[in-house]
Amino acid sequence: MTSRGQGLTLQLFFFILLPLAIVLFCVLYWSLTLHQQAMRTLVGERDARAVKAASTAITEQLLHRTAALRGLALHAAQAASPEQALADYNFILNDFDGGLVLIKDSKVIAASPNWKNRSLTPEILIEDGNPLMIVSAASGGVTAVGAFSPSHLAARALADAFPATSEAFTVMVDRERRVLYQAGKAPTDLMKHAGLAEALRGESGSIYLSTSDGEHVVAYSPIAPTGWALMIEEPWEAVDNPVLRTTQAAPLILIPILLFALVALGFGIRQIVQPLQLLEKQAAELGWGKFEAIEKPVGGIAEIHHLQAQLILMAHKVKAAQKNLRGYVSMITAGQEDERRRIARELHDDTVQSLVALDQRTQLAQLAAKNGSADVATRLSEIRGMTTSLMDEVRRIIRVLRPIYLEDLGLLPAIEMLARDLEKTAKVQTKFVVEGQARRLTSAHEIAIYRIVQEALNNIARSAEAQHANVKMMFDETEFVMRIEDDGKGFVAPERVSDLVASGHYGLMGMQERAELIGAQLSIRSAPGDGTLIEVRLP
Repeated sequence: MTSRGQGLTLQLFFFILLPLAIVLFCVLYWSLTLHQQAMRTLVGERDARAVKAASTAITEQLLHRTAALRGLALHAAQAASPEQALADYNFILNDFDGGLVLIKDSKVIAASPNWKNRSLTPEILIEDGNPLMIVSAASGGVTAVGAFSPSHLAARALADAFPATSEAFTVMVDRERRVLYQAGKAPTDLMKHAGLAEALRGESGSIYLSTSDGEHVVAYSPIAPTGWALMIEEPWEAVDNPVLRTTQAAPLILIPILLFALVALGFGIRQIVQPLQLLEKQAAELGWGKFEAIEKPVGGIAEIHHLQAQLILMAHKVKAAQKNLRGYVSMITAGQEDERRRIARELHDDTVQSLVALDQRTQLAQLAAKNGSADVATRLSEIRGMTTSLMDEVRRIIRVLRPIYLEDLGLLPAIEMLARDLEKTAKVQTKFVVEGQARRLTSAHEIAIYRIVQEALNNIARSAEAQHANVKMMFDETEFVMRIEDDGKGFVAPERVSDLVASGHYGLMGMQERAELIGAQLSIRSAPGDGTLIEVRLP
């Protein structure tokens, strides 16, 4: 026992703990490397998508402003006055922070309060060091001109993707490479920076640059309607550093884990492995029929105690089942012998005596015929009556041995004949009912159901002391149900089938065995004074 426990301990250490520790160290090392590579790619893809989404948002805002100016021009051509038209379109002033103006026949006919005397040609203006974009749209002979800050437009589009607290540098330039928007610390020689030339050519994507403070990811995208370029640069490690700092300390967690594993290993050997080995030995003895061996305590954790308790309970049940099985086999053997004696007695007392009487009547008939007696016809009539009675008796015995009517007529007529026999022999009013669309079952199913019904009706006739009995056969699409109910004296139904033999109900045990053989479910409900209900459900 000790050597086996020590061998198991070494096996657990060399084949589980040590390989597990090596695998964990390797996985941690490679996970950090793969994590860095994956995060590098992920940040590049994220910035590329963010820049493209921002350029799309800026493009949509530019088109929206152009459409708003076109609507203003069309409204001004139809409004009562240009001033009224501007007042009606006051809601677009937030988009045109530089003001709005209406022109007709090259003359200013109305202007917003914040409009200054500027050039009316669409272009980029620099006012107070800040870029200002002039856009216009004409409709109905009226031209609407608006001015807005590209810097405010870009800041609004980039606010969600790249907050001001990030380490990213963002820039938007026009075709002449004038800076329209800038956020963050600008790199040296901005106009020659990687990504700007590609974006101005209409390309989009991301690249990686090695700098003095680490590797940076540069994402760029064009703004199609104006030919502008949008570029974002940030150190990708700035996104990943908090995670990396945490994961780099992960190997230190292995030390307490390994110590805990060693403690758990010792506990497992002492409280689990050794008790289980002892329980295994006792279970082996139990397999050879030594039921008392399993009752010796083995110690260990609570689960092992519960397992041993269940094994002890199982041993008691197996022992009781063996005892019941021996009683059941003895009952079956005795029943067979009793049945053979009964049949032999019936054949000797009834059938053979009837044959002797028939032979005598035949001899008397032959003698009367030989002497020319006038009562030959009477003799022959007696012979015929005795022959008919004898055939009925033989048929009854055959029906008890093998229900030939079951094979010829089917289950329902055969059971109905059993019900009629109960009514005649035991004077029990029996009602036979069929519900649903009747159909034939398989031969094995029908003979099993027939024997169960036969045993149930015999029990009613022998010991139920019933006045009424109901036999019901129910068919539906999913199952067949047989139910037999009587108003007899009843009995205390056992909780388990195995208790049927112990309580002396051998016939009920046989019914249960027949039901299990065909995959049916047998239920017995009875109580003293309340009669008995036997139900069989066959899928």
